[in-house]
Amino acid sequence: MKLKDNILQFLKGKRLWQITLVFFGVVVVALFMSWFTYVFSNHKEKPIDYADNNIRIFGLNITKNLNFAGESVPQNDFSIKERLDREFLKNTYWHSNALLLFKRANRWFPVMEPILKKNNVPDDFKYIALIESHLTNAVSPQGATGFWQFIEPTAVNYGLEINDEVDERYHVEKSTEAACKYFKDGYARFCNWTLVAASYNLGMGGIENKLADQKVKSYYDLSLNEETGRYVYRILAIKTLMQHPELFGFELKKKDLYHKIPTINIKVDSSITNLSDFAIIKGYNLKVLKLFNPWLRNESLKNTEKKTYVIQFPKKEYLERAFDEIELDSLKNALKIMNRENKSPLKDSIVQQH
Repeated sequence: MKLKDNILQFLKGKRLWQITLVFFGVVVVALFMSWFTYVFSNHKEKPIDYADNNIRIFGLNITKNLNFAGESVPQNDFSIKERLDREFLKNTYWHSNALLLFKRANRWFPVMEPILKKNNVPDDFKYIALIESHLTNAVSPQGATGFWQFIEPTAVNYGLEINDEVDERYHVEKSTEAACKYFKDGYARFCNWTLVAASYNLGMGGIENKLADQKVKSYYDLSLNEETGRYVYRILAIKTLMQHPELFGFELKKKDLYHKIPTINIKVDSSITNLSDFAIIKGYNLKVLKLFNPWLRNESLKNTEKKTYVIQFPKKEYLERAFDEIELDSLKNALKIMNRENKSPLKDSIVQQH
């Protein structure tokens, strides 16, 4: 009774509006706490809906008419199809790597293609350099070096110079020539370009032994180690991706690619005491010299045998101005020539669209 009397005495001493205000205050606080708890718990537990972020991942439709160097790829059993599927998936969905390959290929394939053509080697062999080194001057744990990943004995056997000052495995043109010699020797033995490509990984003797031991004639029928067993399939995947990027969702603009840089050639048939001083005399620096001549492995070139070497430097305008500006100038000049020949006014709109 005492508690009840106290409550009644309290209520009599307070006005009604004060009581109502306190009541609603308690209700509002309670509702807010309930809402906060609900939102926080749902935010933590709700899974991410990737579909809302427009992420779509698809399987790949691999074309049925694949070939390497004009030689058809059989797709008549599950193992071949699954090997192809593996390499297509790995190369297509590794986007950062694929983009770098597109960029580098745009610069270096125009250097390699004329050399392959001159030596009557199928153009598809350029993709071997792409998968071997990603078109960088890589050095493997086994000492394979350069774009074409030659080990030293093979490089020397195919005419490349290697010593303390010069290593022509880093010379793109000369190492491509050496690779062509290897491919032609391989074709003379196998009469099959696909086997030649596989032998670039396992060696000609290794491929010959496998063919003899297993009594088969085709690369696609061989049981091989993991690396060689994947080798040609990797080439096929990267070739298809490079030739048809749009089929795999890649949108490439010319400005995004690396471009072949025009160079000047300086012949040297004597010693160079200091390559840094030599570069400065020519109007460049050592960094530029080494970028364009990575086969020069020291800070000097003694050249005791008085050989003739060709040292390359980029044309000066490509160091001083943006590539797009130079290309635009070239287009303008071409249009001016066409204008003179056709005796028609130069169409500035074409230049502006470019």
